[in-house]
Amino acid sequence: MATEVEPGETSRPPPVRVSSSSRIRCRSDPFLIACRCFSLVTAITALLCVAVNALSAVRCFSNAKDIFGGIFRCYAVVIAFFVAVAETEWSFIFKFSKVLEYWAGRGMLQIFVAVMTRAYPNVERQDLILLQEIASYLLLGCGLIYVISGVLCIQFVKRQREKKEVSREQAVKDLEELERRREELEALLLEENV
Repeated sequence: MATEVEPGETSRPPPVRVSSSSRIRCRSDPFLIACRCFSLVTAITALLCVAVNALSAVRCFSNAKDIFGGIFRCYAVVIAFFVAVAETEWSFIFKFSKVLEYWAGRGMLQIFVAVMTRAYPNVERQDLILLQEIASYLLLGCGLIYVISGVLCIQFVKRQREKKEVSREQAVKDLEELERRREELEALLLEENV
């Protein structure tokens, strides 16, 4: 049954209703997920280097002959911790060290920490030497991947996709807010008509 249309009025289709239960879902970008996972692996590896270097520093200081090795390990602990914090991409860190914003610079620092971790093995403890090798080679691999990715400008692709994801999330939030506001206004109109 068609409704009659008065002369001068145009027929409008009924408004499309989107229930509040059907939310718009935006899927995360697999590339960004892979970048976040790699960053997490790098941070965990850097923390492993912190632990290994701290243990080695304690061993060096307990042996009175190797004070310089202990001091070297303390520097390695600080720099490895800095590498782990840099993986959070906290803007406070980038304020003081602009080179870490770029993947090639971050990778070179990771390679430096890996070399520092591997530089002076403790001969007394084989388990500590094994842990040093694992931590240093893992961080070396992460650093090489960062340097290669930085040279290939993959960081630029990541930043563009992050901007796109942020704008998509903002659009979804705005749409949900508009939908909520529309439902409030419809409820208000229904109250006035009753």
